[in-house]
Amino acid sequence: MQRLDLSRAKWHKSRRSSATGQCVEVAYVGQAVAIRDSKNPGGPKLIFTRHDWAIFIRQVKSGYSTVG
Repeated sequence: MQRLDLSRAKWHKSRRSSATGQCVEVAYVGQAVAIRDSKNPGGPKLIFTRHDWAIFIRQVKSGYSTVG
């Protein structure tokens, strides 16, 4: 798998982020979506395809859960 260059990524934090810093940041880079912990921006990142990210967001909004 090719490494994704995130050096120029523009990270976005949700408007619903808590004031205590418990949130994630998202960057759209080409056909990928990168996710990082806002408290640890230099730490590990999760990388999704835009297609998989769209499915994830759609399921979250619909209340989808595999638990229970």
